[in-house]
Amino acid sequence: MQSLLRWGVENSTQSTGLPPTTTNKLDPGIIDHILGKPDAQLMREALIIGIDERQTEDDRLQALDDLEMLIENIDNANDLEKLALWKPLHNLLQCPNTTDSLKMRTLWVIGTALQNNPAAQLAYLDLDPLPTLLKSLSPISNSAETRSRALYALSGLLKLNAAAVQQMSVVGGWSALKMCLEDSEIRVRRKTTFLLNTLLLPTSPSQVDLPTAPRQIHANSHASMLSDPSSVSTSALTVSAIQDSTDEGDEGFLDALISSVIEPIPFGVDGEVEKDEEFQNNVIRILYTFATSCNGTFSPDQKRRLWEFLATTQEESGLTSGEWEELSEAVRS
Repeated sequence: MQSLLRWGVENSTQSTGLPPTTTNKLDPGIIDHILGKPDAQLMREALIIGIDERQTEDDRLQALDDLEMLIENIDNANDLEKLALWKPLHNLLQCPNTTDSLKMRTLWVIGTALQNNPAAQLAYLDLDPLPTLLKSLSPISNSAETRSRALYALSGLLKLNAAAVQQMSVVGGWSALKMCLEDSEIRVRRKTTFLLNTLLLPTSPSQVDLPTAPRQIHANSHASMLSDPSSVSTSALTVSAIQDSTDEGDEGFLDALISSVIEPIPFGVDGEVEKDEEFQNNVIRILYTFATSCNGTFSPDQKRRLWEFLATTQEESGLTSGEWEELSEAVRS
């Protein structure tokens, strides 16, 4: 502050009104102190610390927290590509020396950058990230918090992104999500079902604020949506995966969904909790969306199991009476 005061005095106009005879350049450090560093520079500096194994883990975690706060701004999130920060960020997930805590924070950063941001989705998808994200869902090497953040990032990548959803079948993504229905951490199960229902819901231009009339496409976060409205449609792909994904000798996805609500696997540290109402309602909502909005079909055995279950859970289903009747009709027909 004293340096700033001295600079001001030395460069001020004298009382005579004459201009100063000399002008001292202001130290860039003082300018940064007054105006603050640009966000782009802060983002670079934060990630440099975040990926530097010579730094303490606490400092690296704090740097990733700072980066996550910066990219809550969608313009900053889009700058990840311009600043070439996506690749080092993704590499941090893949590095064998990355601790679980650092992986969790990195997934948080990635998920925040992807939320409702088609431009960021496409930029990140170029790195073929699905195998790494799906690996982060495994309870063998990831904590419950990391698995939860992995679903956050996966959700950000898949929502309204048909190109990413199409890749799920190639990399075993649906099998990974099916395993999440049995995760010991109930938050992982809930997020999985919420994501599935989001992917199932049919979309239209009006639902994603797309213009109905042709117009000039400008480079922005939603340019891909505007130039190709079909790029946001994930419903048909998800219906196909749920209805058809049956590994040889294994339970299909639709059967797994039905079993998860009729015969829920206990959860908790010691498997002491048998039922979660939010998870149950989420699964029933998926089945309702599948049957009524997507014209999905159930096998005779699936109908029998669902009808026996629905007959005893109307008040606890999370559906309105009209919705319950629609789903019941679908499993009775």
